Amino acid sequence: MTADISPVLEVLPRDLSAYRQGNTGIPYVHRFDSGRPGPHVLVNALTHGNEICGMVAATHVLERGLRPLLGTLTVSFANVAAYESFDADRPFESRQLVHNLNRVWSPEWLEGGEDSPELRRARELRPVVAAADHILDLHSTSQDVEPFWVYPAFARNAQAALAIGRPSVHLVMPRGLGSGTPLIQHGRHGDGTSDAGVALVAECGQHFKRATADLAVEVTLDFLAHFGLIERELVATSTPQRRYELLQTYVIRTPEFRFTRPLVGFETFAAGELVATDGDAALHAPEDCTVLMPARVPIPGREGFYLARKL
Repeated sequence: MTADISPVLEVLPRDLSAYRQGNTGIPYVHRFDSGRPGPHVLVNALTHGNEICGMVAATHVLERGLRPLLGTLTVSFANVAAYESFDADRPFESRQLVHNLNRVWSPEWLEGGEDSPELRRARELRPVVAAADHILDLHSTSQDVEPFWVYPAFARNAQAALAIGRPSVHLVMPRGLGSGTPLIQHGRHGDGTSDAGVALVAECGQHFKRATADLAVEVTLDFLAHFGLIERELVATSTPQRRYELLQTYVIRTPEFRFTRPLVGFETFAAGELVATDGDAALHAPEDCTVLMPARVPIPGREGFYLARKL
């Protein structure tokens, strides 16, 4: 499968029970209104339970008593149930309990008849997400690759990500993710013709590295400063910005899924080159492209990899 090395656990979960009450009537959701006109910004952590960097950034904001100079700030911890299932001997297993909380933000899932801890939480958080003008959803990666943004291909998203400047790599989704609806495409944020605000995912690095948590804090503060909620000078970066366009999201079909070589992400394949096999299916690169987010282990029904073209 991927070039998998047991991770060093530099950052571990901590008890979040002090944040359960919140102040919105929804557990683990905290809202602060400046009393002045301005945007409503949502910082969302722990969409996946083992992506600890978001927890570090969210608790940083709350514990330092950051309050918006204008508009409204909401801080949420999403999948705390999965987060609380963390086992240091199996650190990747607490991503989700049943469903991927970042693929269920469509009316079909939210209003459908299925049930799980993630669906109950998504339904609970639905008004929180819908109320926000601008959304920062904090994530991390299984493999130790450079951080990157992920966002729908709307000009408003690209402009904000480029202005903030870090991460310097962008994965743009022109037609959605292809394997479900992520939080940043819920409702009006998935509509390119509306007056919706910015909605970005920041993939801040490998799940358990201290540098990943540190970057999540910095990106969060930069995001809040970009929209005027806090005073902070954005650090100019000389790192060239690199942009990729999502071509395909492949969902694993069989336990026999295998890559043709060990991957961690950002490896390139020539047009027609064999990327992976899945049972009897041979998966070839449709053009010269880059693999992102390769699966660590083959789990049918979960994503195997993304293919993207460099812009």
